[in-house]
Amino acid sequence: MSGDTRERLLAGTIAALRDKGIAGVSARSIAGAAGVNQALVFYHFGTVEELVIAACQGETQVRVSQYADQLAGVTSLRELLTVGQALHEKERAAGNTQVLAQVLAGAQTSPTLAEAARQALGLWVTEIEGTLQRVLADSPIKAALDIPGLARAVSAAFIGLELYEAADPDSTRHAMDALAQVAVLTDVLDDLGPVARRALRNRLRRSANR
Repeated sequence: MSGDTRERLLAGTIAALRDKGIAGVSARSIAGAAGVNQALVFYHFGTVEELVIAACQGETQVRVSQYADQLAGVTSLRELLTVGQALHEKERAAGNTQVLAQVLAGAQTSPTLAEAARQALGLWVTEIEGTLQRVLADSPIKAALDIPGLARAVSAAFIGLELYEAADPDSTRHAMDALAQVAVLTDVLDDLGPVARRALRNRLRRSANR
């Protein structure tokens, strides 16, 4: 029964974040969504903030694991973008990205939530960084890229696009199109002959070292 109550509280927290946002999350709203007494929030998790952290991390782990196989099958930046777009649409429709966005909003004033958001985003960053390292292993542009930094930029961009889309859907589509153009450019560079690839790699290395 205790385990069931914890799971209901975790699910209730995610529901409260989706429906009310971080500002509307309280022991009362979580307990209402979970269908339990609000005293159980404190009994099982100590504070509302700790419950939000546990719910966010658990939900993110579930989401990341669901896409791990798709990311493992990606062989190019263009394929990564295709998976990313599908992920974006699915997660947006389900309201899952909004949950993490709400925790990020709370992180602006709470160091504890900031650490929770960092850890949750880190789960996505790890998966994306591994994919980028693999698909760019033989690319001439790899020498000029900070792959760990790029993985963080990609993760942050999709959260930002989720928030931006609500205000300006057309601009969000333009942003996606721009990312697609970068992926096409990378494919073109990868098709260069060995001499051109070597020259490009050397030029990029010199630029990166400036």
